[in-house]
Amino acid sequence: MEKQEQAGDRRRVVVIGGGVAGSFLAKSIQFLANVTLIDSKEYFEIPWANLRATVEPSFAERSVINHTDYLTNARIVTSSAVNITETEVLTADGQLIAYDYLVIATGHADAFPKSRTERLNQYKAENQKINSAQSILIVGGVDPDCWNLSAQKQQEKAVKWLTSKKVELKLEQRVNLSSISDVEKMYQTSNGETINADCYFVCTGKALGSTWIKETILKDDLDNHGRVKVDEYLKVKGRQNIFAIGDITDIPELKQGYLAKEQAQVAAKNLKLLMGGGKESKMATYKPHSAMAIVSLGRKDAVAQFPFMTISGRVPGLLKSGDLFVGKTRKDMGLASLCCPRLSSEYN
Repeated sequence: MEKQEQAGDRRRVVVIGGGVAGSFLAKSIQFLANVTLIDSKEYFEIPWANLRATVEPSFAERSVINHTDYLTNARIVTSSAVNITETEVLTADGQLIAYDYLVIATGHADAFPKSRTERLNQYKAENQKINSAQSILIVGGVDPDCWNLSAQKQQEKAVKWLTSKKVELKLEQRVNLSSISDVEKMYQTSNGETINADCYFVCTGKALGSTWIKETILKDDLDNHGRVKVDEYLKVKGRQNIFAIGDITDIPELKQGYLAKEQAQVAAKNLKLLMGGGKESKMATYKPHSAMAIVSLGRKDAVAQFPFMTISGRVPGLLKSGDLFVGKTRKDMGLASLCCPRLSSEYN
């Protein structure tokens, strides 16, 4: 077992998870502490750009970013955390990494390729599968709980848009994912219906990335759903030097990228205060947000729900559907926006 120590007088901050929350936090404090980011992959990916990258692989050149591009003053450990003690994190490859402050941001469990090149090639392969298919099955859709009753007209708008694109909807049905196979190209629904399709994509929710925590000192800090219980300062309840941010937390709000970023900002502010000897009474608080979401409908239209209104059409489409906030996100990470790939009319 290899024990890793970091020299210097600055505090050691270990961030577990290289998604939106973990990556933004690590970037924010990399010049104020000895920061170590532990992630099973070598890159950060803008998650809300995934589907666009599937139909347009060149888009992934901007949305898949090596950790080394924005973390110029931090240590990156490409592995997974498997255990936590009061002072150290144990990784899957046998490293013991000491910490003064720990931030858990493991989000949802997913199997991504290790390198950026492998991820880009994966998008190209999926795109080829789409282009060669005459019929495609998509399993999963928008959770109705994400939309309040006032959004009924917007749901109807989304359904109308989908049907206009010759999408056949099978609502209130499920597909047995364990029986799915690319070989047979036949899929059974919970209603006993058989669907024939050349290929399929699973767009259902993913399990939380907290299973490993159940074997650590934080095993009693998980709720019944496997989320980490945090206080208003984003500290794990009852812990003075361990924070949790992003989708892994039990904060009662939609799990969205821009909220994970806001949590990272609050946690970074509190870490800076504590590392500077500030009083805990001065720490920033995080308050759950009301439901707000924008669902793209192609490149030009979208359906949007805001706290007090819902709208659809070109206006919300202008807010998100064109660049999907990728340019802004890159800028926030201190990177060049890069040119948005030329829009193709094929997916309009």
